[in-house]
Amino acid sequence: MSEALAAFEAVGTDASVPTASGARQFWRRLRAQRAALVAAAVVALLVLVALAAPLLTALEGQDPTTYHPSLIDSARGGVPIGSLGGVGADHWLGVEPQTGRDLFARLVCGARVSLGVALAATLVQVAIGVAVGVASALGNRWVDQLLSRATDIIVSMPLMIMSLALLAIVPSGFPRPVLVTLVIGLIAWGNIAKIVRAQTLTLKGLDHVLAARLSGWGAWRVARRELLPGLAAPVITYAALLVPTNISVEAALSFLGVGVKPPTPSWGQMLTDADVWYQAAPQYLLLPAGALFVTVLALTVLGDGVRTALDPRAASRLRVGTGRKDPHRSPAEKKEATA
Repeated sequence: MSEALAAFEAVGTDASVPTASGARQFWRRLRAQRAALVAAAVVALLVLVALAAPLLTALEGQDPTTYHPSLIDSARGGVPIGSLGGVGADHWLGVEPQTGRDLFARLVCGARVSLGVALAATLVQVAIGVAVGVASALGNRWVDQLLSRATDIIVSMPLMIMSLALLAIVPSGFPRPVLVTLVIGLIAWGNIAKIVRAQTLTLKGLDHVLAARLSGWGAWRVARRELLPGLAAPVITYAALLVPTNISVEAALSFLGVGVKPPTPSWGQMLTDADVWYQAAPQYLLLPAGALFVTVLALTVLGDGVRTALDPRAASRLRVGTGRKDPHRSPAEKKEATA
């Protein structure tokens, strides 16, 4: 979480929401970053695979929960029979040791859980953080002090320890993907609330916001009509950096045994089961680990691309695929980007 905050702070508070012409400039700047385009394509493919998981498993003719004891060698401790862990026409990526469950089906269905939890938790964090940050900046001194201290408490809480504690005491009958989403979202909104509060305090001093308040508009109308559009750029930037962090948190919680429970597949839960099979059946460990690595890397690169496209004065932290020249940029834009 702190890494995402540090990446966002490089943007500063000058990023503004794109107007009609600003939106075209944003897309042009984003398209000029080859690494961001590749990352966007990878993320789109992963989302498509997650959404189409039932169709893909039906096409293969398998499901993520059916056991196939005939495909494992019980005399060798449950190692899959055949080369490459049982890869074949019926099992495209092989089968799981000891159970014989299809690895392809579990991998694509696990993408639904891992990506779904991360995206939903990010939405919860953004909703709470924006509400608290705007209310703190627009409220009186006592409201600001109360919400600021509450935000400081949330920020100081160790996410993993608090998540472990909360997940351990909740009844086992509660749906675990929903529970993990709520736990991550309700514990980790403090940083975005701080960012929104700081940006809102800056926007409050602008002429159009002062004019709206002097004309008698209520706080909600001022926030909705004048402040929220100006907050869109920094919020979108930070949210893009939060998603890979939340994927890693979900995987870590499932790896520790307090996240998603079997038989529901998730990449972190698959890593938990695979930790003793890295020699006998290495594909069982490499497949979910590789999926996590590619997803987190793609989302991180895409988030950095969005950050630099929204604020061209902020240099990208990446050095690959960000140096493409844009022939359509005006001299003023080039000067602004290098200022």
